[in-house]
Amino acid sequence: MNKPLVGAFLAALLLGAGAAPVVAAEPAQQAQAQETAPKAVPEAKAVTFAGTVALSNCSGSVVRSPDSAPTDPALVLSNGHCLESGFPGPGEVVVDQPSSRTFTLLNASGDGVGTLKASKIAYGTMTDTDLSLYETTSTYQQIEDSYGIQALELETAHPAAGTAITVASGYWKRTYSCDIDGFVHQLKEGRWTWKDSVRYTPECQTIGGTSGSPVIDDATGKVVAVNNTGNESGQECTDNNPCEVDENGEVTVREGINYAQQTYNMVPCIGAGSKIDLNREGCGLPKP
Repeated sequence: MNKPLVGAFLAALLLGAGAAPVVAAEPAQQAQAQETAPKAVPEAKAVTFAGTVALSNCSGSVVRSPDSAPTDPALVLSNGHCLESGFPGPGEVVVDQPSSRTFTLLNASGDGVGTLKASKIAYGTMTDTDLSLYETTSTYQQIEDSYGIQALELETAHPAAGTAITVASGYWKRTYSCDIDGFVHQLKEGRWTWKDSVRYTPECQTIGGTSGSPVIDDATGKVVAVNNTGNESGQECTDNNPCEVDENGEVTVREGINYAQQTYNMVPCIGAGSKIDLNREGCGLPKP
């Protein structure tokens, strides 16, 4: 797992250098460029920190399904291994457990603008996937009215390889940009096994504290996965060193590569009033 509260000093050193200044073109050059340049293709809107949250030890985000109503309680998405109760064991599913956990809500530039409070752990597991959903005491409308921040929308379809993505960490106030390299039949780490995991291209070098960060499709701005782990030292299938297992049982170790868990299959589980109903049609989350 991308362990919480690990590597703070290293992360500070890795906060990248600024880009070189751009020199403006002369007026004649500008006119010529306007005449000869092909028509620009609109670019995807840049991913910001708006809607992300910082937990005490992890990252997360305020999310909604396409059918969520403004008056529904807001949901916060993070990892199952970020639960305040500790790592759920293999086969363990946590539902409707009281919680008073707090989350620092961030604006687009990464500034903390308010505190959200959980009313319960609506769902949490590390079986087949690694995610948690907290129900908060605030509605989506209340958050927007108070802070001008909208929840991130969850994608309803399986993402595609090659998709440009951004991992936005509310804990570190740092983003990581790369592509979806592919998908892993089974990702094994210690006692846990996750299915159909997202594998990043090498550019996304996530670190401890980025656990629970939303993985955002750059083109749509929608959440397609939740960041959760990476192979740190090349070991095979051990804690903090997940391995890939294909359909034939062959094991592959990719040192330095990081992973996430898809979220499209949890969207059908979110019913009216943000209630998690594991019996709803299309719900792909494990049951207790």
